[in-house]
Amino acid sequence: MRTSFGSLVALILAVTATPAFADETDPPPNITISGSATLVSDYRFRGISQTDKRFAVQGTFTVASKTGLYATVWGSSIDDYVFNGADQEIDLSVGYKKAFGATTIDVGVLYYYYPGSGGITSDFFEPYGSVTYSIGPVSAKASVAYAPKQAALRVVTGVTEKRDNLYVAGDLSGGIPNTPVSLSAHIGHNFGPSYLSIGKEYTDYSIGASVTRKNITLGVQYVDTDANFITPSGRNASKGGLVFSLGASF
Repeated sequence: MRTSFGSLVALILAVTATPAFADETDPPPNITISGSATLVSDYRFRGISQTDKRFAVQGTFTVASKTGLYATVWGSSIDDYVFNGADQEIDLSVGYKKAFGATTIDVGVLYYYYPGSGGITSDFFEPYGSVTYSIGPVSAKASVAYAPKQAALRVVTGVTEKRDNLYVAGDLSGGIPNTPVSLSAHIGHNFGPSYLSIGKEYTDYSIGASVTRKNITLGVQYVDTDANFITPSGRNASKGGLVFSLGASF
């Protein structure tokens, strides 16, 4: 039976509304649970719209150990052109994240699952890693993700040759002192040819700002690429545009 992503978001919101009764004097737990539900005006994956430049509902749920091990479920609604009629993307990841002074490393494996993709091979996995260095409120991150050769990454459906994909990115972010405002900048490059690089390599970039009050975050980003990807509706899913978001976390 197909799982409704709306049910996942409803569950996250229900958990968010549940009050915590932990004593402030209790020691930090061995296991922590966190999550969020977010409404975005456009779901961009590495600069390319996955929703034909329309709204998407997203949610995430993470279980983490103080040892640094974690497991995350993330999901979003998508348009059916992404993978042969699929209307959901569900990402399952396991990894290890640890801080060493001002430096944080994060390594893991992410599995992309597209329910309802009409029987084609659409699911694939992608190991990833990043290093973040923080100075005061400013953080710089370098990241890489490499998906080995897999059938789902073929450029054209029906072609037997498997493809791999490499994505490298750099991010800069930081909060403005004594304000709830944070700024961010991103640049990434998708090496092709594969399905993820829409048949050839391209660069994506974005700049953004967000305001956080308690557990509510309102954000805006300008996202653009040097690619050219036209959807079945005639929209250019790779063209620059503003993306707004409203999220609640717990």
